[in-house]
Amino acid sequence: MPSALIFIADGTEEMEFTITYDTLVRAGVHCQSAFVPADGSKTVNPPVAKGSRGIGIMPDVFFEPASCGPDKFDLLVVPGGAKGAETISKSAAVQELVRKYIDADKLVGMICAGSLAALTSKLPKQPLTSHPSVKAELDSDYEYSESSVVVSGKLVTSRGPGTAFPFALTLVELLLGKEKREEVRGPMIFPANTPF
Repeated sequence: MPSALIFIADGTEEMEFTITYDTLVRAGVHCQSAFVPADGSKTVNPPVAKGSRGIGIMPDVFFEPASCGPDKFDLLVVPGGAKGAETISKSAAVQELVRKYIDADKLVGMICAGSLAALTSKLPKQPLTSHPSVKAELDSDYEYSESSVVVSGKLVTSRGPGTAFPFALTLVELLLGKEKREEVRGPMIFPANTPF
């Protein structure tokens, strides 16, 4: 069974986190959320993460780099939300992990402001997208696109809450194939002519 590690922090965008997590679970992917604290501190249990809209989400575990490597998971996901994406993308441990996943030929997904992790992790110039609010920080270092989802090798980027479904379904397809994507998508009952 494929597995995914999904980061979460205070300020993470709730839809990008939950839609991705839920869609992957529907496809049979084992998911684990890892809380990245803004100040680097830890207690025994991770606190409830306060999302960008104030919704509380209980993370599965604290982010422990040693137990989150590409030998443990097939996919690493960085959601957006301005404050959450800043905390996650500025973490040196996250940056190192992003590079390790790419080097190990594992998938890395980034959505919305989460795409800043490509820059902070010093990924090479390649096609990507993000929320328009962080485009100026990325477009000189990357081949910036305004497509809903951009796949560049093992890096998958997307734009925001409204593209969370095509982002998550693309991750399902890359992990498990087109047939599994359609199997998961069908029961979701998107409106007729939805383009993804």
